This record gives sequence, structure tokens and C-alpha cells, in this order.
Amino acid sequence: MNTDLRDAIAVFQKEKGISEELLCEKICNAVATAARKEFGVKAGIVCELDENYELHLCRRQTVAEEVLDPDLEISLEDARAIKEDAVYGDVIETPLQLANLGRIAAQSVKHIVRQGVREIEHEQILKDFQSKNKEIVTAKVVNVNPVTGDATVEISKSEALLPKKDQIPGEKLNVGDLIKIYVVDVKETEKGPKVIISRINTGLVKRLFEQEVPEIFDGTVEIKSVSREAGSRTKIAVWSKDENIDPIGACIGPRGSRVNAIINLLGGEKIDIVKYSENPREYIGAALSPAEIVSVEVTDEAQRTCRVTVPEAQLSLAIGNKGQNARLAARLTGWKIDIKPYYGDYQPMIQL
Repeated sequence: MNTDLRDAIAVFQKEKGISEELLCEKICNAVATAARKEFGVKAGIVCELDENYELHLCRRQTVAEEVLDPDLEISLEDARAIKEDAVYGDVIETPLQLANLGRIAAQSVKHIVRQGVREIEHEQILKDFQSKNKEIVTAKVVNVNPVTGDATVEISKSEALLPKKDQIPGEKLNVGDLIKIYVVDVKETEKGPKVIISRINTGLVKRLFEQEVPEIFDGTVEIKSVSREAGSRTKIAVWSKDENIDPIGACIGPRGSRVNAIINLLGGEKIDIVKYSENPREYIGAALSPAEIVSVEVTDEAQRTCRVTVPEAQLSLAIGNKGQNARLAARLTGWKIDIKPYYGDYQPMIQL
């Protein structure tokens, strides 16, 4: 039996990545639990595994003047029948034979061990995903449901579901694809760890910029806000307290290398990088790029509403296709923006 047990533990270690110490603990607890049920006691039975992978089962009782709990206590007379020189306070161990465990108890051991292994797996998966929470990871597509479009992805030997609604619109995932995903949240449920992942969350864009732009990673350049319509367009506002640093240029990179790398990872999604400003007028004007702005008038500071005037020829550009540019600018700045056309000659606002 010890050889079989040793081999079984080795297999679990290799296939499941579970430590020998945890496995041995689960096995011993399972045997002790089954033995307590078999022998009709609630406590006092323990199981240990020695270095030769042999299981030792015994009952431990403390010698007491008055036996209040027979499961844990034994009288001096009964104790001396086992150990002649027993005295009050001694712990008496009575060996129990594993062979005396019935078939039902043996099945119970198997069930408890399996359950214990599942619990360890769940704990390991939960711990692994929690370390990745609010981060981006590379995942491998292992299955795509042809009906729903939901994809199953593999992350560090664990699987997670990427629902169709959390995939970038228009992208086609194939089995074997390596994709970047954002871990939105990790929850512990009765059925095991549940990880929520996404390709459309703004956190994905933010983390990609942190990876590609060293100045963001080291804190020289700060991402102030991100607004996104996945698969189509993203606006990102950046800022640096160092006046010698161009935050927009840092994000774009030499010949656009940094921002283009992110665009490629997002399947060609357009990215507007604007400079953040504490001045709402300047910030809103920059957020509406690439449109030229004539003026920005704050109409209600408390309600964060403003009126933006743009040249007549720039009106459609400022609003964007189906209102996208204005909508993203409003989300980026947190202001409600009313866009009005300006007719005649104008002097454009300086874009930041």
C-alpha cells in the first residue's frame, strides 16, 4: 500500500502541481475522518504518514480522574490495561488497524481525498488569479463555442471563460490564438474560483500603455483618464509633472512605435492621446481632437456642463461618427458637452 500511495502522491504532484505536504495532510485527515465514522466516535482518532509512506492510525485519550468525554478521555484503570505505569494526564495511544476499516469507510476515504484535492486546486487557482487581479495576462484560446461565440482561454494552466460580450467587436478568435486579456475581478464561489476577464475593459488599454511606455511604468508620465469604445476608438489623457517631458510624445514613441504596438494588440483600434489639464477649458478642447475648437464656455461648473463652439466645417468631426468623438470626450473629461457650430472667420483654440 505504501508503494501505491507514494506513486499516487508523485502523480498528483506532477499533474496538479500540489505539494506533497498538502497531499499527505489531506490523506491523513480523510483516513481519520473515515475511521471516526467507522468506529462511532467524534474525536480522538488521528492518522499520520511516516517517511516510508506508511499510514499509522491510532486513538488518543487523556487519562482523567473523571471521564466526561469518552472520545477524548480514559479512566486510569482502563489506561493501565494498555500501559501499566499510566498516570493521570498521560496521553494513551491505542493503535487501530487500517484493515478493520470497512468497504464503505474505504470509499469514504477516496471521496474525501478527491474533495480535498479539489479544494487545494481551487485554492491554488484562486491565489494565482488574485495575484493577476486588475492586470493583463497573455491567454491561449483553447475553445470557441460556434453558437454563442464565447471563448475558453488558458491562463497559467487554468481555464477561464471570455464571453462574447467581453470580446472586441468584430474580432475573430481561433483556437491556438494568443491574446491579451484584462483580469477585471476574481471571486470565490461555492463552485470554486470565478475569474472575470475582458478584452473591452478600459483597464486593458491602461495596462498596455504601462507595459509599452517606460515613462508611465516609472511614474514620470501619468494616465489621468481613459474612455473607450472597444474595437473602434479609445481616448487617453496623459500628464507629466516634469515640464521637460512630453507625455504625448512619450506615449507615441519613436515613429509611433509604442502606440502602434498597442493598436496592433487591439486589432487596429484607433487611439487618441491628449494632454490632461486642470483647466477644464483646455482639457475639454484637447479631448475633442482631432477637431479644431473655437471656444469652450463653462455653463455650469457645479453640474459640469459646457458649450463648445467649433467651425461649421469641423462640426461633424467634433461630433464624430454617430456621436462617438463627443461621447468619448465627455467620458474622458467627466463633462457634459454641448457642441455648437460657428459661422464665419475664426481663430482656433490652441490644441494641447
